[in-house]
This record gives sequence, structure tokens and C-alpha cells, in this order.
Amino acid sequence: MSSDYYSTLGVARDASAEDIKKAYRKLAMKYHPDVATEADAADRFKEIGEAYEVLSDPSKRDLYDRGGDPLQSGGMGGFGGFSGGFDFSTIVDAMFGTGQTTRGPRSRVSRGQDRLERVRLSLVEAAFGTTTQLKVESAVVCTTCSGSGSADGAAPVTCQNCHGRGEITQVQRSFIGDIRTSRPCPKCQGFGVIIEHPCPDCYGEGRVRASRTVNVKVPAGVTTGNRIRLEAMGDVGLGGGPAGDLYVELSIREHDLFSRHGDDLEATLEVPMTAAALGSRIEMPTLDAEREDIEPEPDDVAVEVDIAPGTQTGTRVVAKGKGVPRLRGRGRGDLGITIVVKTPTELDDGQRELLNKLAEIRNEQTPVLSAKSAHKGMFARLKETFGG
Repeated sequence: MSSDYYSTLGVARDASAEDIKKAYRKLAMKYHPDVATEADAADRFKEIGEAYEVLSDPSKRDLYDRGGDPLQSGGMGGFGGFSGGFDFSTIVDAMFGTGQTTRGPRSRVSRGQDRLERVRLSLVEAAFGTTTQLKVESAVVCTTCSGSGSADGAAPVTCQNCHGRGEITQVQRSFIGDIRTSRPCPKCQGFGVIIEHPCPDCYGEGRVRASRTVNVKVPAGVTTGNRIRLEAMGDVGLGGGPAGDLYVELSIREHDLFSRHGDDLEATLEVPMTAAALGSRIEMPTLDAEREDIEPEPDDVAVEVDIAPGTQTGTRVVAKGKGVPRLRGRGRGDLGITIVVKTPTELDDGQRELLNKLAEIRNEQTPVLSAKSAHKGMFARLKETFGG
């Protein structure tokens, strides 16, 4: 027995289990025979392993603290003197922190995977909400065996290859002793039990692939990138285990008239040149006019836009509360309308004559460069001259 296991690992006698594990991990990586260059590396590695074997086991550590020898009388199933060999996977767990402190058969029943599906909506559906049907192909409980995986309904039997442990152990001799490594049993795939007569439909998994239709309720105000979580609507787990969740990711199609900016809508209204010059009043349809789920109020389907005499291209008016309902809050965004004055491109002789008379009356036969425009041009030219 080592004179002082605590000194071997370089920890205090009241060190926690985590401190002992960290100290062992550091020293084991330093003195491992595969990487160490010191002549006594193998001996040091044995001592470190022996110390960790004792101090990491509460019962052995207690016996050692009371002056006993925890490695005497066949109590050495692990590191002691390496005469009985050791479990190599224990070293891996301690050195690399895999956290596999307990081993044994895996459960045949496990939670299923989450699924992600994508749905495209119109702007109207996204703005005011809708319920859409989504066809999903996923894993569902096998109806033939009700998830048991067994054709005759019998319970799984213990695997005779691993005797129910779910893993098999191999022993290899080395210069530091016998090394035992464990791996999942190839016969039962680590479950420790075997289904003797698997279900012919699911082949013992307890689940099958099937198509189903899911109703997805979309709240008002969603936008591209939003996800809706449907709990336990994903894939059913192995052995008929609980289903994962279904996530529905939304994307919104472009609209012919409106563009969306957050909760606001923007639209362009083309106005004839004569209407812009003389003034007019035009009814602009809103997004509410396209709703099919309800009959909108008359005041909601359109807004009146007053075109003041002399309106210029770029003039913007705002219809308050005619945008998109807020997803997490009250009220709605606004509808912004930008006016574009439309100049005629084709004139008949009569129209051309009338416009010529108007230009003559207004003395507008020749375009005039305004002082403001000339001022801007001068600074632009100065900027070009000095390379600004």
C-alpha cells in the first residue's frame, strides 16, 4: 500500500471528489506511458492509479482514512498493484471527463427526436392569423404491437451473450497489467435484453413511419423566421417512447401591393398628373379587404387618401392602425402610402395641343434650372474638383 495516497495525488486530506478527479486526470495524462518520457513513468502511473482507485471510492477511502488497507484480501478489483488488472474505460472517464460513471444496459424505450417543418403563408394569413393543415411524415407508434416491438406480445428475454449487462468486457495483457475494455454487446445492441419474435411491421422498434395531417394554429402578427412549437407532435421514440416536439418555421410570401416593415405596411399610390395638379380624393384598399375568415367592417376595407392640389411625387400619407396586428401586444402598425405622380407617355394631337397651351400660359415652354439646384450643382462640382 502507498505510504500516502493524498500526497501521491497532491491533494489535501479533506479534498472533494471533484478535486481528487481533477488531480488524477492531470497526473495520469502527464505520466501515461504512451506520452511520458521519464524513466519511472510506468511506476508513477501505477501509483497514481492506485491512489485514485482508493480515494475515488467512498468506502475504500473511509477504510484508508481509518488506517486500514482497502486493497487487501482480494479487495483489489481495480488498480491495486495492477495484479488484478483494471478497467481502461474508468481511466478514460477520469482523464477526459466523459461522465460515464455508471454503466449497464440501455433502455429499450427512449424519447423521440424533434422535427422541423416549414410553412409558407400569405401576408394576409400572417397578419391576421390562420389555421393551416400540414402533412407530416414521421415515426408513430406501431399499431400491430402497440409499441412493444414483439410479435407475440411477450416480454424481452435476458441476453445470454452479456447476461443482461448490455456490454461485454475484453481483457488484454500489457506491461502495466491486464487492461479491461468494455463495449456494447453486439447481440443485444447494448439493451441487455432481446426480443425473440420481433414484430413484422416495425422489426422490434415499436414504431413505424407514417404520414399524418397536423393542424397548425398560426397567431396574428407572425413574420418570417417565427417558429411554432407543437409539443409531443414529433417522432415517437424507440420502443414506443414519448414523442419529441414538432417545430413549424414560418416564411411569408411577398404581396403584390403591400410591403411589410415590422408591424407597418407600405404601399405606393400612382396618381395621374392632372389629379395631382388639381387635387383629388382616392380610395386606397387595405389589407383587411383581402380577409376571408371574417367580413371586415366597411371602414376597414379602404382608406380615403386626400390628394392636395399640387401634390408632388414622394408625398407620403399615413393611415394609423391599418398595418399588421402586433404579435405580442395590443394594437396594430400603420399603413404608409407614398404618392407617385404619373406623367403620361403617349399623347394624341388634341392632348398635346392642350398641354402646349398650358405651358404657354404658365410660361413653361423651356425648363428652368432653379437656384437651389444650381447651388447644389456648384458644390458637387467643387467636390469633384478637390477629390472629396
